[in-house]
Amino acid sequence: MRRVELDAVIRSTKAADVFVEVFRFECYPDLAPHVQSTTVHEPYPGPAGSSSWELHFRSGLLRWTEREHFDRHELRMAFEQTEGDFDTFSGSWSLSQNGADTVLRFEAEFDFGIASLEGILDPIAERVIKETVAWVVTGMFDEVTLSDHMDTFVAANIK
Repeated sequence: MRRVELDAVIRSTKAADVFVEVFRFECYPDLAPHVQSTTVHEPYPGPAGSSSWELHFRSGLLRWTEREHFDRHELRMAFEQTEGDFDTFSGSWSLSQNGADTVLRFEAEFDFGIASLEGILDPIAERVIKETVAWVVTGMFDEVTLSDHMDTFVAANIK
């Protein structure tokens, strides 16, 4: 099971406002070049949602449909693949207020279920997922600091 994590600080922005914006999945293809398409079947603001994804991956597309559970009070969204290319794929987005800033944490775990290709596929999928989240967050909000040396990635590829 491979784990993906990304932390971001969004300056001078309320966590409740970030919560509403970051789950506008229909905007992701315009913000992140890895995203071929998103289809929102059941959008936020309901307590549950559903969406389908296609990300550019190697020489093809990585596809899945997920079920989302939105908790506005806790500023958290959990998701789990219901069908798709992963054997398992799940994770969460969590937000918290830190003074005037919002702290965002994205976490996901995935497994393709192909042990013989794990060393090849997993690092590529981790990079694609992490870069997608970085592109989305920096594209949606003005002043963002990313963890894991992702600021270098953003400076070189986004702005």
